[in-house]
Formats: sequence, C-alpha cells, structure tokens
Amino acid sequence: MNTWRLLFTPASRGSWNMAADEAILEHIHRGESGPTLRLYAWTPACLSLGYAQPYTDVDFPRLKDHAWDVVRRATGGRAILHTDELTYSVTGSAENPILTSGVLESYNRIAQALLCAVRKLGLPVEIKERVGPVSNGTNPNPVCFEVPSTYEITVQGKKLIGSAQARKKEGVLQHGSLPLYGDLARICDALVFKDESARETARQRLLARATTVESVLGRRVDWETAAQAFVVGFETELEIHFEPGQMSESELRRTEELVKEKYAHPSWTEKI
Repeated sequence: MNTWRLLFTPASRGSWNMAADEAILEHIHRGESGPTLRLYAWTPACLSLGYAQPYTDVDFPRLKDHAWDVVRRATGGRAILHTDELTYSVTGSAENPILTSGVLESYNRIAQALLCAVRKLGLPVEIKERVGPVSNGTNPNPVCFEVPSTYEITVQGKKLIGSAQARKKEGVLQHGSLPLYGDLARICDALVFKDESARETARQRLLARATTVESVLGRRVDWETAAQAFVVGFETELEIHFEPGQMSESELRRTEELVKEKYAHPSWTEKI
C-alpha cells in the first residue's frame, strides 16, 4: 500500500501556507520527505492569485477595508478568497503512482478521491469531465470559482471544489479549496470591476455557478469533520495508508525563508 504523510497545520497567513507547500515539495525532491497530504486553513482571509494572473485585478482599497491578505500561488487559475473553507495540498514525486502520467491523469485520480470525500459528507456530487476556459471579452474571468474546469467537483450543476496543479522539476503540487459556508460572492469586494453594476452582476453570476457545503446541505459542517472526510476519501479511493506527522524543522525553516524571499515579497506578488 502507498504510504503518505498526513499533515494538519494550524490556520496561517497566505504567504506561510504557500511557502509551506513549496518547502514540502523541495524536501520531497531531495528525498528528505515522503508524499504528503496537508489539510489547512487561512487567517486572516486571503485573496490568492493564480501564477499568471495580473496583480491589477486586485481592488486594494476594498481589500484593505476588509483586512484581507493577498498572495500569489505557484499554481495557475484565477483568484480565490480563502475563508470559511478547508484547503488541501497534495505534494509528491512525479513518479509516484498517483501523480504519474501527466496533469490530466493525476488530476483525475485526485478528483476521484475528492469525490469520495465530499460524498462522505452527504453531498450529491459529480465530476465535471471537460469544460473549456471562459473569457469575459478579451480578458480571462478573474474569479476561479465561477466556472468548473476539467475533472472538478460539482453539485447540482454548481462548482464546489476549485483545484490547480503545478508540475515542476521538484515534483507535483496540487492544492484546492472546499468552501464550507459563508458568502462566496465576497470575493467580488476584492477585485476590480469597471463599475458597481459590473460588480453586482459578477456577484450574481458567481452565486448562480458556485456553491458551498452549507448551501447544499442546509447546515454547517465544521473544518474537522470535513478534514476527516478527506482522509477517508483519499485512503479509500487511492489506497493510501496515511501516517500522521508534522513538518520537519528543516521544512519549517525553509518555509520561513520562502515567506521572506518570495511569497510575502512584492517581487513575487506583484510580478505581473
């Protein structure tokens, strides 16, 4: 059976969360850590931008008014407001049986585990097989959760889990978000629109195309319950044996270095 490390890390700032994922990947590449599923949360709420998303998409006065952070991910896709959610990251070697064979194949394997996990919570979910990218005029839509992409999890026709994967020389990193409760349209307060009418239209469009666990079930599911469902889903679907662990001292030191050098530094966050 494929043995993986299982990490539950405390809710942290966006820059630390993104740095931790990269630090773990580097250690896996050097053979100092094994394949890892990390489950985590964010404090304060944080807007994350995709790797190639323009920094000018961010409405900074509104972001400041809400006391929200901003960070740029190492993975692609569009903006996500991380709050009231469970976030997962999968890190491992590209030769790992679950992560081998390219983006779509590995993405699909992980999607099957996610499907199993959220079904454990009682949600009538399905996998959206193929959906092309959606554009708004000549500019890509700035909101990640508005449309499902290939092999993402939907319920009643609405997107539930947003995920993105990066394949690097160090290995594979995939992370994603399961919104547990709250107003998904809050993200529109953190993004630039040409006027307030356009902002309101974006809010309504998002709510029509994406959802939360609470909206589907009519009740709240706490982070701990959702996290345990993820553990069972991954174990069941991928035949993984999890060994609960902690980040090593070396991983923690490298995380702090990456926070200072990259994820909290304007040269990375504002690069586009």
